[in-house]
Amino acid sequence: MEEKKTGEDRLPVAIIGAGPVGLAAAAHLIARGEEPLVLEAGSRVGSSLREWGHVRLFSPWRYVVDSASAELLAAAGWESPDDGEHPTGNELVDRYLEPLAAIPTLRDRIRLGTRVESVSRQGYDKMKTAGRERAPFALQVRGAGGREEVILARAVIDASGTWQRPNPLGSGGVPAAGERALAARIFYGIPDALGAHRARYAGRRTAVVGSGHSAFNALLDLIALGEEAPGTEITWVIRRPTLDGLFGGGDRDALAARGRLGDRVRGLVESGRLRVAAGFKVTELRAGEEGVILIGEGNALPPVDEVVAATGFRPDLSLASELRLSLDPAVESPVALAPLIDPNVHSCGTVRPHGAEELKQPEEGFFIVGMKSYGRAPTFLLHRLRAGALGGGRPRRGLAGGPRGPPRAAGDRGLLPGAAGQGRRNRRRLLPVELLRVSHGLTSRMSGEVDKSRNAEAGPRRPAIRIARHGWGALGHLGCP
Repeated sequence: MEEKKTGEDRLPVAIIGAGPVGLAAAAHLIARGEEPLVLEAGSRVGSSLREWGHVRLFSPWRYVVDSASAELLAAAGWESPDDGEHPTGNELVDRYLEPLAAIPTLRDRIRLGTRVESVSRQGYDKMKTAGRERAPFALQVRGAGGREEVILARAVIDASGTWQRPNPLGSGGVPAAGERALAARIFYGIPDALGAHRARYAGRRTAVVGSGHSAFNALLDLIALGEEAPGTEITWVIRRPTLDGLFGGGDRDALAARGRLGDRVRGLVESGRLRVAAGFKVTELRAGEEGVILIGEGNALPPVDEVVAATGFRPDLSLASELRLSLDPAVESPVALAPLIDPNVHSCGTVRPHGAEELKQPEEGFFIVGMKSYGRAPTFLLHRLRAGALGGGRPRRGLAGGPRGPPRAAGDRGLLPGAAGQGRRNRRRLLPVELLRVSHGLTSRMSGEVDKSRNAEAGPRRPAIRIARHGWGALGHLGCP
């Protein structure tokens, strides 16, 4: 007999963001008979991906299509792309996210143009404890025309990402003097220099600030533009005093496309086609008669017309300011996750598998997932979850009794807190959704093969949340050093 839901059980699980992570979370909730409500600030799904839509991913399709999402799409007659092809950001939206969002079972659970301004407990500020765990979450949202309302939810998954909050140019982590005033001359991210933004950079002088792969992409496009548009000049500005170790492992890189990307930029530097200002820490931007002048600690660069800030991203934590969160003071990720991803210690290839145990918060029922879960760390990678991960790994005792779940196939991975239908007394602690980790997966315009890699042993589990830990799959990245 089907259990009748009452009270809070009838409330949805709110998902903030309709990107790859948010929609995948919704698909898994639907598969488990739960009620998701996806709240997307943009006018369409995948809005942030559209802003780097010209960039091609390192990872092929077989690694970026979620398992539960694929099942929904297949039932609707979706024709899946070639597993080995590498999509651009636009193709990821056009051929995957938009068809997924158009499926009736998901379409009616997505609200576009709805920005979440804050998340709190209904009737409880951060200081109040007694009865807090029984109060639903209250999401204050702003819709079209500025209309505000409050949406109640029994759990919240924040998959809003970090793309809309780029790091400033200032070397101290705050905007450099003059940076705000000259915002019209600065592009944060990866401009489409060979397409939509061509006129902005053709025949002009541009400084690219940043030393990660986002900067590599911008540099290669601008150099290519210079071959077509005389007078295009590029200066690469990095804080590092030397270029040692900056270009990656070349043909030894586990990611062939990433290795080639570094080799191409290395070649431009060694041939003299790309000027490098190493050891330069931006402290001020000043508008002069001949252009924008970047000023460092006791030195300055020749004037330029445009500046590209490829300096990474950081999470906007303000919407959860009334929730009880445990975040690392430096990385701004969950405390248990921070030492595993700290870029002072780790690169993309040394971050070990992790899951829901590291993502949990003191505010039970609230999870930060996806790119945002990594805070300021640029070591975020792209993984695909397969259907086998839904059943967990080795047979284990569930909260309701006996073993559950089929064996996982080799290479399957997932983060699976509980299953639906365990009884009302457990529902608050059984958030029935995979906590997915999906990055932007930015890479160069060229395609490349991605090596399969090792799997890891299943990690520790807690009674209330079932975790399937896993090893690396195809690795996409955004600015990984």
